[in-house]
Amino acid sequence: MFNFKKTLLYKVFYLCLVLFIIGCSKPENKIGVYASSNDPRIHFALQDLMLVGSDMSQPFDISERDKATIVLRVKQESQLKKEGFSIKKENGNIEVAGFDEAGLMYGTLELTEQIKLYGIEGVKTMVRNPYLEMRGPKFNIPLDVRTPSYTDVCDAAQYNIPHMWDFEFWKDYIDTMARYRYNYISLWSLHPFPSLVKVPGYEDIALDDVQRSIVEWKENYNLMAIGFNAPEILENVEVLKRITIDEKIEFWKKVMSYGKSRNIDFLIVTWNIFDYGTQGKYGITDDRDNEITTDYFRKSIKQLFITYPDLAGIGLTTGENMKGANHQEREDWAYNTYGLGILDAAKEMPERQFKFIHRQHQSGAKEIAEKFKAVVEAENVEFLFCFKYAKAHVYSATKQPYHENANYLEQIEGMKTLWGLRNDDTFYFRWGAPDFTREFINNLPYEDVAKGIYFGSDQWIWGRDFLTKAPETPNQIEVEKHWYQWLLWGRLSFDPSITNERFKDILGSRFPDLGANKLFSAWQNASMVYPLTTGFHWGSLDFQWYIEGCKSRPSQAENETGFHDVNRFISLGVHPKSGNQSIPEYVKMVSEGNNTTLTTPLEVSKNLITVADNALKELEGIEETNNRELQLTLNDIKTVSFLGKYYGYKIEGATYLALFRNSNKKEYQDLAVKALENALGFWKLYVHQAMLQNHNPLWTNRVGIIDWNQITKWVKQDLEIARTEKQK
Repeated sequence: MFNFKKTLLYKVFYLCLVLFIIGCSKPENKIGVYASSNDPRIHFALQDLMLVGSDMSQPFDISERDKATIVLRVKQESQLKKEGFSIKKENGNIEVAGFDEAGLMYGTLELTEQIKLYGIEGVKTMVRNPYLEMRGPKFNIPLDVRTPSYTDVCDAAQYNIPHMWDFEFWKDYIDTMARYRYNYISLWSLHPFPSLVKVPGYEDIALDDVQRSIVEWKENYNLMAIGFNAPEILENVEVLKRITIDEKIEFWKKVMSYGKSRNIDFLIVTWNIFDYGTQGKYGITDDRDNEITTDYFRKSIKQLFITYPDLAGIGLTTGENMKGANHQEREDWAYNTYGLGILDAAKEMPERQFKFIHRQHQSGAKEIAEKFKAVVEAENVEFLFCFKYAKAHVYSATKQPYHENANYLEQIEGMKTLWGLRNDDTFYFRWGAPDFTREFINNLPYEDVAKGIYFGSDQWIWGRDFLTKAPETPNQIEVEKHWYQWLLWGRLSFDPSITNERFKDILGSRFPDLGANKLFSAWQNASMVYPLTTGFHWGSLDFQWYIEGCKSRPSQAENETGFHDVNRFISLGVHPKSGNQSIPEYVKMVSEGNNTTLTTPLEVSKNLITVADNALKELEGIEETNNRELQLTLNDIKTVSFLGKYYGYKIEGATYLALFRNSNKKEYQDLAVKALENALGFWKLYVHQAMLQNHNPLWTNRVGIIDWNQITKWVKQDLEIARTEKQK
């Protein structure tokens, strides 16, 4: 029989026992955290801090200031500048002080990382101010087939059009870039206005919906971005998203507002003169003498700022489609459209600050400064120059000559500039060489001229990954797939004093199953394949060289395929600041019995093989891992190492072939054949390893289709060239 009284007594006894134990126990020992501001930037960093605290034996808890162990506050200390911060430890307490909310956000992110890596007891006192004021990506944005970017005629853009209208993509992208210390995003488009604004007097141009062409694309299109509105492209479309122009405007307001909450500004940069999306309405054409076009552009610039209160600025390029205009004619048009447009906006909104970026590309800095004097002198407009610092290949050499060749610094007379760092190299494989990145940033012209950098591509869309087999759902964002590369350029642009030890610790924390020293060394060695190769085999522009495919446009390869064969490796010159000697120069030196202080082609070959072997040696004995990201990373390191050995042996083979042609000595031909046999073997290993986890072929907008299996046939032809060469 059920005894209710007895059961109740047991329950009362048990409850009293529990209360007694609790009463005798010490309360949970939490670490108090106090934040002096609810600014969304600080809230963002605080969330990361609290998440790290949740994994500790003493979890973090928000508390009053007098009870807090960790205090986060805005405090304009004398040693701090805008976005700067300090971390101080005293008597077991930690204070993070930011010069402003942005500085406090960065300081809190730094504290979070230190606690994650070293524990709260390992936090170090420091003061940091940003080395470069502006740090941002170059993002060619594929908005719609009717308003394309320079990059649209390729797989990367066609895949990513729908993701540009997905707020979850932008949240992930902005959060990631903020953690890497980027503070602006530049969106690049040939003519974005129809997809973004309703221009007074030209309302019928504004575009509803998001469309993508389903045309059977050609391999190569005009390198100046002309003809992207061909009838067959615009007449064969699919609607990806039903959305009105008003809803588009609200979407981008939301994206830009979210960026502000992470200390990230948005800027829009264009090429000119393009009229994509206008479809000839109102009589608009791409003629610089068309007064209607001038009026439309001027009003579009102003309307962008009226429509988007969080838009920080606009930039322009003159010359892409100006049909033979001289510098003065280019700048006359640019001032009458963009210049007067920004002045109109600045006058109407005097309390607002604007950035105005003018690229020096295909124009003259002096002509720009003279024509835009009114913009330069406007109180609420910051005028910035922009220079393509490393042409299309930042991964070439840590010193660049092109600003010197253009007498650029003298022409701008101390005005601030954004250095354009183009990466048209690392699309497939993960890159990470801190030593190269740090040295490159430290070599940038800095005093009195450097405003900052942009880092990005014209041949790639850094949207969502579409190359990886069996991808995540949704597909990983590219800046997370290539996280180490983007972290290096962002963090070192903010603070180039970060040591390799910190990067090793970051790698060790992310991949605890593998020794950080081995991974750091392997990754850095393999990554040097890019600059060692491109510094020797220098096709400066994106259509002149793509290393992961050994390809360019056919005219630049001097053949029908675009493949850079052994003959092109002999004839193409070296990067002027690489310290390398070209093959023809080397052959001449050998024939004359001279010496050089330059790095000879055979030494370049040896250096490539060495870094590749060093990377592969570090990977020896590492077994398969269940950590998918680590496995993908290790595979990339191995793949790029094989690519490095291919280029090392190819350069060796090309050098001996050139020596044979000059000297007629059979032993040189034999050495060339042997080296090119090795090159073929490593190319096959490269393709096999790459195909384990990547889709191919890949259609690019600047060098066409990259089909590794097809390229293998061309690599074999190199061997035949050397074998069949006849003695004179």
